[in-house]
Amino acid sequence: MNQQKTGGFLKELRKEKGITQEQLAEVFGVSSRTVSRWENGVNMPDLSLLAEIADYYNVDIREIIDGERKSENMDKEIKETVLKAAEYTDNEKMVLLKRIRKESISGTIALAVYLIIKVFDLSAKSYLMEIVGTAALIIVALTPIMITFYTSGLLNRIKAPEAKHKVLAAFLTGLISAIIAYGIAALLTL
Repeated sequence: MNQQKTGGFLKELRKEKGITQEQLAEVFGVSSRTVSRWENGVNMPDLSLLAEIADYYNVDIREIIDGERKSENMDKEIKETVLKAAEYTDNEKMVLLKRIRKESISGTIALAVYLIIKVFDLSAKSYLMEIVGTAALIIVALTPIMITFYTSGLLNRIKAPEAKHKVLAAFLTGLISAIIAYGIAALLTL
């Protein structure tokens, strides 16, 4: 795929419609800068927008990707496939965002608990508060690690049955175990 050619074709289609980049940006809910990047071949539209752009200009998705007009119209099945793929991608993003949100909230709550215990020196007053503070600190330490696992796709690789991922799984399990063991050791020294 030649992004420059595709970008030039998108620019040509927009000019044929007689609209500005700003007007097109409003139609698709993006910034005019994004439209400019499409037309300059710097970035390409998201898969979820590609079918909408093809409909808007009344062209085939393949024409946009190839950067030139074809004589045939886009097959309905191809359009539906692209829309389903875009929907799948959007669903995957939502699942990832939910996981990251949960990890962030739990890490933030754990940090708040830890800070309250330390600021008010509650750990000196109660052995239970020392245990809660250490547990909160472990959660705070694990939060960025878990977020990294989610965003990098490491968890999916760990779940994969392939032998090359078993080494990674063993390493990550060891790392998390070491953090938890450190926390337990800290609790035992109290």
